[in-house]
Amino acid sequence: MKKIIIASCVMLTTGIAHSQQKSGKVIYERVSTFIARFNINGVENESPQTRKDKFELTFANNQSLWKAAEQENDDATTTSDGGGVHINMIVAGSNDVLYCNFDSQKQTEKKEFFDKNFIVNDTIHSLKWKMTGEAKIILNHNCMKAVATRVITKMQMTNNNGAFEKKEIQDTSFIIAWFTNEIPVPAGPAEFQGQLPGLILEMNVGNNKQTFIATSISEKADFAIIKEPTGKKHYTPDEFKKERDKMMEEMQKNQGGNRQFRKD
Repeated sequence: MKKIIIASCVMLTTGIAHSQQKSGKVIYERVSTFIARFNINGVENESPQTRKDKFELTFANNQSLWKAAEQENDDATTTSDGGGVHINMIVAGSNDVLYCNFDSQKQTEKKEFFDKNFIVNDTIHSLKWKMTGEAKIILNHNCMKAVATRVITKMQMTNNNGAFEKKEIQDTSFIIAWFTNEIPVPAGPAEFQGQLPGLILEMNVGNNKQTFIATSISEKADFAIIKEPTGKKHYTPDEFKKERDKMMEEMQKNQGGNRQFRKD
């Protein structure tokens, strides 16, 4: 225990001694794992899937902007973890943009859903974090480990012979974050903004269901892109959820959607 406390104190001292970076750009790789459930000719099927894609976080002036990074290929990669089933799909949210202002604790997100853009205004929701005292180095930065839990309601979609069925389920996620106080900006991957007193460089959500790993970091930031998304109509999170559910119900009635299922 003494060694852990000493290590943490050394990291804090080192972070203060360095010239602290307060603006820059980080590239993250996100790896998502999920189970695709569908029904073919009355037979229930499950296929473990893994998806990899890249995102960029730009931060300056106590603000941040999170968006998808340019992919090496046209689409991010989705692979099957065995079972011989491959799913072709267009993943919602690939054009989403999240802007955060840490002074006002406000965030604005441009969310794309069925080729329609929504501007959603919200506050930054901070989790209750516990410091573990563990430390490691990521991209030449001293990082400390913090853990938290959160409970969210998410939608589960099932394809039943071409008809999409949905149901809401409660999901409790255990979250691990590695952050560096050498970059004293409370930014991080995706919706995990305004959480810790330093930049998050690595994150594990839900026992490896989703991981974010910083692959590069630069002190150069394009300040001009860090701005609030605009649109004719703004929604609260509840208003967006109602509109989204309505659109999904219409899709089910028309038995539409862009997901196709095939066996390799």
